[in-house]
Amino acid sequence: MDVGRKIKTKISAAFKMRGLILRPEASRYLVEVLESVSPSELEDVIERVLDSVEKQPLTSSMIELSVAESAVQDCTQSCDEAIDNIFNIIGAFDVPRYIYSVERKKFVPISMTTHSAPSLCGLAKVKAELFKERYTILQQRTHRHELFTPPAIGAALEEGQNKFQLRTVEALLGSTAKLGEVIVLGMITQLKEGKFYLEDPSGTVQLDMSKAISFERLHFHNGLYTDSCFVLAEGWYEDSVFHVNGFGFPPTEPSSATRAYYGNINFFGGPSNTSVKASSKLKQLEEENEDAMFVILSDVWLDSVEVMEKLNVMFSGYAAMPPTCFVFCGNFSSAPYGKTQIKSLKESLKALADAICSYPSIHSSSRFVFVPGPLDPGPGSILPRPPLADHVTEEFRQRVPFSVFTTNPCRIQYCSQEIVIIREDLVNKMCRNCVRLPSKNLDIPNHSFHSNLNNFFQFVKTILSQGHLVPLPLYVSPVFWAYDYTLRVYPVPDVIVFADKYDPFSINNTDCLCVNPGSFPRSGFSFKVYYPSNRTVEDSKLQGL
Repeated sequence: MDVGRKIKTKISAAFKMRGLILRPEASRYLVEVLESVSPSELEDVIERVLDSVEKQPLTSSMIELSVAESAVQDCTQSCDEAIDNIFNIIGAFDVPRYIYSVERKKFVPISMTTHSAPSLCGLAKVKAELFKERYTILQQRTHRHELFTPPAIGAALEEGQNKFQLRTVEALLGSTAKLGEVIVLGMITQLKEGKFYLEDPSGTVQLDMSKAISFERLHFHNGLYTDSCFVLAEGWYEDSVFHVNGFGFPPTEPSSATRAYYGNINFFGGPSNTSVKASSKLKQLEEENEDAMFVILSDVWLDSVEVMEKLNVMFSGYAAMPPTCFVFCGNFSSAPYGKTQIKSLKESLKALADAICSYPSIHSSSRFVFVPGPLDPGPGSILPRPPLADHVTEEFRQRVPFSVFTTNPCRIQYCSQEIVIIREDLVNKMCRNCVRLPSKNLDIPNHSFHSNLNNFFQFVKTILSQGHLVPLPLYVSPVFWAYDYTLRVYPVPDVIVFADKYDPFSINNTDCLCVNPGSFPRSGFSFKVYYPSNRTVEDSKLQGL
């Protein structure tokens, strides 16, 4: 009896935390169902039931018995299906879209909002919504950070602890007096040549950054501060100008913190109704399969004789123990796009299929994922980029059944892990569009960016703090407006693969492993091998023939 009372208390408390109230018959039903659940798993199961309840079309906060029964049935099916969700490749256009509701303080699917279905040719208002959604996500994350959370009423601050209050641009513009020690979350934008502004949904204000730049080592926190990125700007406001003392990025948070707040919503995509993070079965399979590995290469020039020779060497080496997956990122041709490129690419893929078929163990066991590069045949350089055309890849897919030609970027869900892959030369673009570079001596054309791993750390920190793969002006890195959400990295995934032409690196930040395999032919045939069971990356390189 005591056990049943404890379970009932936990269920009621969990539902109340989400603003829901259970009917007595619904509460009794859930207690009966959950009595057989082990105490260690009880809270996770209750969260899954709650997620299923909230997915239903609720007309009030009072939960009826029928709603509870449907939620339990949905969770039971999800558990049965978990074993089938071991490996899934999710194209950018298949990523689910969630909108943050300021009123409800939660993420809701687009079907529950007034937003229209995404279209490649979006209206002008879609462009405005793009930046507003980026801002709203960062704002709610920043407000939850301990530095910006107001202390409880009557609670005293600990010694050395400071609390800050975020202001809006509108609050600055509405003031006739000087405002000191102000912190504003907004986007850096250059509305006039040589003049920077800070913009948020409430307005824009001109920036005076002369002080921050003159003392850059003191006043700029680590990161690549690019045009169109969101920052926390600290300074004072006077005479319609915001005088900046320093810049920082919105604080990041690990995926576990985000999911603790929003539950097991499947932001990532794939066939599972809830986040695969909630599946203990998948987690167990992931840890038990110690031989699982992902081989990741970028700039796989299939028209290069030397590259094909190296791929044969690689296949020969892995024949005894085939990897779970080979991830091949473009560009797939060494020559720039031309009228003969499609014919050449078809022939190159045929040669690659011959090589794979000559190793039966790899052909029958390994998956092959192809992510197009910026110079591969396709509709320009706009992200997200669709897969290589079917008529180019049809013969290869017939000969290598476990192959998938997907979008750029794309996502891979393996057991309980979430992996994001993007093929774009981001380091170069971000450095060239910096308001302030990480080093006065930085010289991108001479590749001096390579010499300091701290610079790559700043690149990674910038991406994670922005919660977006491409925090750049749209004229520098165009994005289909209505599909900008597919470039989000929020919640933070387990792994992000930046297939960039610069030197390879592996950096762990905010419980996210960020990897760059480097250009396969340009880096002396280097590549990365990822082991999901222990979440480690191995640097690999093919020696001379």
